[in-house]
Amino acid sequence: MNGYMDKVLIVDLDTGQMSTEHVDPTHARQYIGGAGLACRCLYETLDVNTDPLGPENPLMFVTGPLVGTDAPLCGRYEVCARSPLTGLWGESNSGGRFGPYLRFSGYDAVLLRGRAEHPVYLSIWDGHAELRDARGLWGKDSYATQEAIRSELKQDAVSVACIGPAGENLVKYAAVMNDWGRAAGRTGMGAVMGSKNLKAIAVGGHGRITLADESAFKATVHQTIDWIKEDVKAQFLAAGGTASATDTTMWLGDVPNRYFAQGLWEPCSDLGGGTMAETILTGKKACYRCTIGCGRVTRIQGKYATEAIDGPEYETAIGFGSLILSNDLSAAAYAGHLCNVYGLDTISASSTIAFCYHLYEQGLLSAADVDGLELKWGNADPVMALIEKIAHRSGFGAVLAEGSRALARKLNVEEWAAQVNGLEVPMHDPRAFVGMGLVYATAPRGACHNQGDMFLVDLGAPVPELGIELGDRLESSAEKALMTSRVMDWRALYNSLIMCVFCNPPASHVLDLLNAATGWGLELADLLPLGERAFDLKRMLNGKFGLTAEHDRLPKLLLQPLPDEQVETRVPDMGLLLKEFYKLRGWEPDSGMPDAETRLRLGLPG
Repeated sequence: MNGYMDKVLIVDLDTGQMSTEHVDPTHARQYIGGAGLACRCLYETLDVNTDPLGPENPLMFVTGPLVGTDAPLCGRYEVCARSPLTGLWGESNSGGRFGPYLRFSGYDAVLLRGRAEHPVYLSIWDGHAELRDARGLWGKDSYATQEAIRSELKQDAVSVACIGPAGENLVKYAAVMNDWGRAAGRTGMGAVMGSKNLKAIAVGGHGRITLADESAFKATVHQTIDWIKEDVKAQFLAAGGTASATDTTMWLGDVPNRYFAQGLWEPCSDLGGGTMAETILTGKKACYRCTIGCGRVTRIQGKYATEAIDGPEYETAIGFGSLILSNDLSAAAYAGHLCNVYGLDTISASSTIAFCYHLYEQGLLSAADVDGLELKWGNADPVMALIEKIAHRSGFGAVLAEGSRALARKLNVEEWAAQVNGLEVPMHDPRAFVGMGLVYATAPRGACHNQGDMFLVDLGAPVPELGIELGDRLESSAEKALMTSRVMDWRALYNSLIMCVFCNPPASHVLDLLNAATGWGLELADLLPLGERAFDLKRMLNGKFGLTAEHDRLPKLLLQPLPDEQVETRVPDMGLLLKEFYKLRGWEPDSGMPDAETRLRLGLPG
């Protein structure tokens, strides 16, 4: 199989036994790799009775046919299982080097079942896999764990994906950390690792991916790199990192303030890439074969003094900044660093903490409830204590470790939590880009901006070859539903290849890379159906978990008009958007699942 190592490592943690299987060529052709292939591999195994934190929940680390090649911005991997946070399909991807190094170790994927008797880590080097004792690593943070394993293995070219204390303590939104501070953050895959007593996976080796047409692949790689170098959006990210978006999108109402209740708040500009460059930035980092390098390296002085830490990325800066009405960039950077140390998703952690500030203001939480902390808007100091408590499930942190939906249900205010199906809403307000409301309501893992970045499309990043065109960011219409559907299929394909969403060359380049790698001879018209098949399969799996059309909704909090005339925003017409979306996708209006004709057209399992 060109483009594949054609090996999946199967690990039974109950017995310690390991075996190897070939990649199913039919499934590969239909679902490519990444989250799509993982969903197909696990589809028959998972059902409503699968305990997300039980030994029966399989955990899969998986790559795609472009990972580890010279294709730019394809150095990623996916981690997939049933999510302990949402109860739905869980997928999370991360950059760095772990994905390519997994391929170099000789495998396309690792599938882990059961639960080890005591903490272990998995080492894979040049096709040789071994479970090692990790009792001495249990309790170590993510950075110390990576360093200790590299030292023990005595290999320079090794990448480690691991959990910190949050994963060990089964925090529902614990992250998988790799390559310093890169994170597979969303949906709690770190907690699944912790439930299996799996501290880490270390990978490396000298494997080489066989390509169907190396010369054609090389030529397309050069064309794509040249295109990226000329792309204004890529230059923007390279210069200012992801946080640079703050300086422009704040004027559109996209940046959430005061827990999604306030429109424009100009001090949030202090959290942007420009301020970072002038104050705490010391350098930047890039993932494997990345020509952009959006990662930031920072140093904090003063109260939160810390040397050489990651970021913060946009989501982290806003989540620990303007979401609590704080414009203290150093505090936000330090909070993000603590999340990386302990292994926490910064989006869910920051949103859950900001929800506490909102509840505190409303009188639904008191200082006594939150271990004596005063959660006043603008004061970032309590955030650090809460992160520590969440990671160790101590005091009120044990409540917050369950996520904002669980907290809201406990207080009977679920409609005022910024979450969809249990996953906290990212830092892009759907009242600024109404297509995001449709994405959040229907994305397979809950509210997720990377499952369909309509904010990017409507800011000026169409994909005309695939019929994805610019639109009015505030228009709820059949056309908006159509564009959103296409974007979600396109990103589903990205999550199968796997390609970074910051890499947006012409679709023809992506097609040529995939064809040169695999030899499949696909055409442009084949691309969106490949994404659609993966997207709809995840939808069907969520149906097995109990999801129906009734779950496709935004919370009441996000359906309130923003009280601000300085920025133009509009509440999405979810009824109209969902009705048109269902029609376009061929989903049944009552069940919310693909109808018989759609399943037949896409070749989905019965």
